Amino acid sequence: MAMTSGPDGLGTRLRHVLELLDGDVATFLADLGVEDYRPRYSAVVRALLAKGPLAIRDLAAEMRVTHSAASQTVAQMSRAGLVVLEPGADARQRIVSLTPKTRDLLPVLEGEWTATNEAWDTLEAELPYSLRALLDEIVDALDRKPFRQRIGETEAARELL
Repeated sequence: MAMTSGPDGLGTRLRHVLELLDGDVATFLADLGVEDYRPRYSAVVRALLAKGPLAIRDLAAEMRVTHSAASQTVAQMSRAGLVVLEPGADARQRIVSLTPKTRDLLPVLEGEWTATNEAWDTLEAELPYSLRALLDEIVDALDRKPFRQRIGETEAARELL
């Protein structure tokens, strides 16, 4: 189903693409017998593999998501037995580390990551430009000038404020 301009805004379209991609990755993982692992967990697993156990704040920074988003994902992973939370240096800090269950899944997960990247390359070859590069450019532009500032500078916003 092609999406045309209309009531579906940019956020809706981005979420739809992400749902399509994540849904199919989750289905592939289920085909491999991995039922309690969601594609969104991979960013956590990759960060912890690269950096070792991390405080949720540091994990969020590593993943470039909000503390709240990282905390929610970690909570889901903890319920699934994929990470463990331990007290940090102060009472407010919780340190996240991978469980043996997750470490046992690593060969399958790493294979899925490779397969997913190869599939992404074939998808991107069908596009007139690199979506990865475009997304990087969007992040860079938003780092230079946040979207909230851009909204505030519009004529429509000036009429509302």
